Amino acid sequence: MEKSAAPPARSLSPIIFRYILSETMFSFFVSFLFFFFIFFVNQLLLMAQEILTKRVPLGQVALLVLYALPSIIAMAAPFASLVGTLMTVGRLTSDNEVLVMLSSGLSYRNIFLPAVAVGFVISLISFVANDVLLPAGTVQFTRLYRRILISTPALELEANSVKRFKDTVIVTGDVSGARVGNVLILDRTSDGERRVILAAEAELKDGGKEGLSLELEDAFVQSSKEVSRRDYDYASSGFLRYWVPQEDLIEAVSVIGPREMSSTDVRREIRAKEETLKERLNERNIRITSAALALEESLRGGPGNAAWNRRENLALSLFRELESARMVRDDRGLLVYRLEYYKKFSIPFGAISFVFLSVSLGFLAKKSGQTVGFIFGLIISVVYWILLLSGQTMGLRLGYSPFWTMWLPNILAVSAGLVMCILRVRK
Repeated sequence: MEKSAAPPARSLSPIIFRYILSETMFSFFVSFLFFFFIFFVNQLLLMAQEILTKRVPLGQVALLVLYALPSIIAMAAPFASLVGTLMTVGRLTSDNEVLVMLSSGLSYRNIFLPAVAVGFVISLISFVANDVLLPAGTVQFTRLYRRILISTPALELEANSVKRFKDTVIVTGDVSGARVGNVLILDRTSDGERRVILAAEAELKDGGKEGLSLELEDAFVQSSKEVSRRDYDYASSGFLRYWVPQEDLIEAVSVIGPREMSSTDVRREIRAKEETLKERLNERNIRITSAALALEESLRGGPGNAAWNRRENLALSLFRELESARMVRDDRGLLVYRLEYYKKFSIPFGAISFVFLSVSLGFLAKKSGQTVGFIFGLIISVVYWILLLSGQTMGLRLGYSPFWTMWLPNILAVSAGLVMCILRVRK
């Protein structure tokens, strides 16, 4: 009697797919609420430190927090994807549901595909929040902050701080209410003179449409011309009123960095900075060539050449030009934009990278899969954040490749997940 052939293994089950998809989405939602709460509280603490202590109306503070929500969503979503997938797969493994699926002829793809689908959707949502909603929220945040600043100018002066406006730098000592101690003001007059103002104490007042008013007590003023620093005037006064115009206050909070831009705008700025850098390097190369030729001419001419006695100065000039070219080449501003550009993609799409690692780790759970998955997810999130900050620091200080420093944590997560997955399947 012939044995009947074994039924072919089913590689994918729509019912199982929807089941795991719903489980993953539920765990993601729970994890997202956790991380959202963490980042939201952090944002509130920052607001409390910078704004709430200055008695800004609660309604305006609530709007500022609302405009900051896109950045919170963009940061919370990838980590929630990691923890949520770990919790789901850990529970399926500890409850032996994975074993039942495999015994029924189903493959591991029934678990991977729903997790990848959730990770892909989360990555897109996170990217849109970071690349579209965040710049829009930043614009609204800046506009509202301008109105708050005009009505509450005390926001701009803090204890032991340095504030830079258009043509003015204000250094403050201790601040108690509207009283500011040990004030130092560096500015430039309309005639182009540099001015230094010192005061033992000052009182901050709202000048309305005029801007910010500092009433200085026991003030000392020194002014000097740009062309001749030795030609200066000085004066002292028991009382002096100093104004920071409203337009200078607004300009101080209007600067938007690469983090608040969309990826398209950042890429456009990178291209513009690269063109500027190329022009500056060409100018430096011409100056280096001229300095090198002058030094060569002095050396070839020997002691009889008139330039022989200037050979040391020419060599020093060449060294300075080379050092200046190196500093121009290591453009920190351009490096910051490049790091932020790759960061705009690496963090949102870290959700997909986490899927490979979290599914593979979830298979190792023996019992209490959800709890173990949650704990492992938090640990991996901290490690990932440390790697990301370390890569950003090394990129800024050591000049490492912005792409590799921002994408290395994702690459490590995918590589580790694939290795563990292959070992699991072979067993």
